[in-house]
Amino acid sequence: MKNYIYDIYDRVRSSLQPVYLRNQSEKNRAVLAVALISFFWGTTWLVAKKGVQYIPALQLSGIRQLVAGTVFIIFFFLKGYKLPSREQFIQFIWMSFLMFVISNGFTTWSVKFIPSGLGAVIGALSPIWIALFSTVLFRETRLNGITIMGLIMGIGGVCVIFYDYLDDLLNPSFYPGIILGVIASMTWAFGTIYTVRHSRNLNPSYSLGWQMFLSGIILIALAFLTGQYKPIAQVDVRGWYSVAYLVTFGSIITYAAFIYALKRLPAAQVSIYAYINPIVAVLLGALLNNEKLTRFVAIGTVVTLSGIYLVNTGFKKIEVSGAEA
Repeated sequence: MKNYIYDIYDRVRSSLQPVYLRNQSEKNRAVLAVALISFFWGTTWLVAKKGVQYIPALQLSGIRQLVAGTVFIIFFFLKGYKLPSREQFIQFIWMSFLMFVISNGFTTWSVKFIPSGLGAVIGALSPIWIALFSTVLFRETRLNGITIMGLIMGIGGVCVIFYDYLDDLLNPSFYPGIILGVIASMTWAFGTIYTVRHSRNLNPSYSLGWQMFLSGIILIALAFLTGQYKPIAQVDVRGWYSVAYLVTFGSIITYAAFIYALKRLPAAQVSIYAYINPIVAVLLGALLNNEKLTRFVAIGTVVTLSGIYLVNTGFKKIEVSGAEA
């Protein structure tokens, strides 16, 4: 049975040179890398929320991916990597379209309409979509009691959060953000499944650079063709601050920390960031952007993340039972 969440982490680990933890200080640095990932990826929601006030969302996402992807590609070229083959290039295009063009592009677009904290919680639902897709569409796994409970809690938690946004739901301008966020979450899930099924022979780190680079080109082109484009000279300096933060802390530093941690810690320990990111986003949105943080938002967030944890735990138990059968 497939556990896509951990399988994709393990696949990344298998492509990296394993590192022996020589002392406690090295392990501490790996744990610190996970803490950096957990915090900085949580902050990107609020930064994107601020950025779309000055740069159209698709353009903002495109610039971020193009610059970060270029840095990664140059790094790997300096390490002696060659240009990808035609077959690899086609895979990069598909993966970039699923994981970055639609998922990241729509995520950035969604926070133009909804609070950044709410967007983060919707984005965290990807494991639930993975469970449903792998069961219903691909029929590669089955749902056990723990997974079903997790699905119910995850969806129920989001409903609790929405209780505080009932007034906003009456505003038509709120709907696009929800729709875009859900589509982005679903696409990320589908892209995760596609990555595990079709790209085992690719170096994930090198592939990541190309995915970001190609998606950046596509997103900027789409922004221009759809009118969501602002001439560079007209972009407010605060928009460039957002771009600089998203590129530096949201992509380059965090992905470097992600790779560093995966070389030194079990995948399950590294994946803890996925549960912390939404909490960071919700808290920062409330503190710095006056977003709602009531007991319903707090309880709903905790219930949702607990449900996601149960979904992953249920998948892990299925994987173990399948190996024993």
